[in-house]
Amino acid sequence: MATEAFEEIVATFDFLDDWEDRYRHVIELGKAMPALDEAVKVPATKVEGCASQVWLLPRIEGKGPGARFDFQGDSDAMIVRGLIAILHALYSGLSVTEAAAVAAQAELARLGLDEHLSSQRSNGLRAMVGRLRKLASEAAG
Repeated sequence: MATEAFEEIVATFDFLDDWEDRYRHVIELGKAMPALDEAVKVPATKVEGCASQVWLLPRIEGKGPGARFDFQGDSDAMIVRGLIAILHALYSGLSVTEAAAVAAQAELARLGLDEHLSSQRSNGLRAMVGRLRKLASEAAG
C-alpha cells in the first residue's frame, strides 16, 4: 500500500547501485524538507527512543477513519531528517485507517535500510514508525 511518492524513492534506490549514493540521496531528501518551527519542538512532539532529537507533528484533515493523514517532522541529524522524509513519502495523504495499517518495516526493507543503518538509527526509525502508527490510530478513533 505504498504511495506514489514512496514508489519514486524505491525506484531511485533501485537505480543507485552504491549504498554511498543511496545514503547521499537520503540526506538530500532531508535537506529538501521544510524545518519545523521551533515553537512546536516541544516534549509532546518529541519522539523518544531516538539517539538524535526528533519531532513529529501530525496534521490530520477531516474526522474519523476517512480523515487524511499527514505530518511534519524535523531532526538535528541530516540522515534522520532524510528518514523522516522517507516516512513522509510512505504515509502522507493516506487515510488515517490506511496509515495505521501500513506495513512500514516491510516497505522500508524494500530500500535496504535495515541492512545499512546502525542499530541506534534502526531503533530510532522503529520509534518514529511507532509514533506515526499511534497518531494515525488515535485519529481513526
